Amino acid sequence: MKAHGIRIHKYGPPSVLKWEEFDVPKPGPGHVLVRHTAIGFNFADTYTRSGLYTVPSFPSPIGIEAAGVVEALGPGVTGIKIGDRVAFGGGGEGTYTEASLRAVDTLVKLPKWLDDKTAAACFTKGTTVQYLFNQTHKIKKGETILFHAAAGGVGLIASQWAKAVGVRMIGTASTAEKARIAKRAGCAYVINTSKQDIAKEVKRLTNGQGVDVVYDSVGHDQWAGTLASVRKYGLIVLFGSASGKAPPLDLWEDGAKTASYFIRAKAANYVYDGDSRRKAARHLFRMMKSGAVKIKIGQTYALKDAAQAHRDAEARKTTGSTVLMP
Repeated sequence: MKAHGIRIHKYGPPSVLKWEEFDVPKPGPGHVLVRHTAIGFNFADTYTRSGLYTVPSFPSPIGIEAAGVVEALGPGVTGIKIGDRVAFGGGGEGTYTEASLRAVDTLVKLPKWLDDKTAAACFTKGTTVQYLFNQTHKIKKGETILFHAAAGGVGLIASQWAKAVGVRMIGTASTAEKARIAKRAGCAYVINTSKQDIAKEVKRLTNGQGVDVVYDSVGHDQWAGTLASVRKYGLIVLFGSASGKAPPLDLWEDGAKTASYFIRAKAANYVYDGDSRRKAARHLFRMMKSGAVKIKIGQTYALKDAAQAHRDAEARKTTGSTVLMP
């Protein structure tokens, strides 16, 4: 079948995102054809576009998250039928398209109460919070954590999740408005990074001790604040690089300051097969259905306008989740 979507022919700025028509082959063994109804934007998409994450060859689709309807089954497919509503995230064919082939093991069926647009907005971001708070480190009532980019899609889910567990979450945000959004979502306190020093505020809020865990998805620009904010024997979790890769870690010097622990958390190491994916999704869906976690869709773009979504995200103009509509 023919489909339209966004592909890149080289790495570069948002202008390299090109709207094109291309062929989608019939699904092979263990695969299905999914017609996308909503596509989730993730900041990691900008890494693929820019070349921070490399692609096997050009032209290449991009995107890692979508929701849709199964329209065709390949040989040997079980557990999924035509007409099922599904969501998926992670590797495989890009999602900035009207349709794609997906391995059946990457799909999670959607409950009837969850609409496609919300599913696309939360699947990858929500399962990211699930593994960060339950596998990378099991957060516990009474802990204090620092979470960068608290007004983003992942950050707003994390704010609510932490509050529901009884964890005191200190967030960071780049503007006063974003700080207000994160505070309303559940942060105990939000540091405005355009006006306040991260480490000084953390130390003030923790009586000089530092936080139990720092969750850093920003990388380069806030790495010094991250290192200076963790308590003695605390944990630093690096799970993104929105401002560029964090500088090389000097274990001799940096590690000696607080004897803290460091983890580079990557989704592929936590949500790596059908069982782990479905388990993470079930936990996320329970949190959503209970009302503990509500998904904020801050902005919606037509898929054709994906380049503008990238520009706005990189300019820090977005809040909550971003959805692209085919």
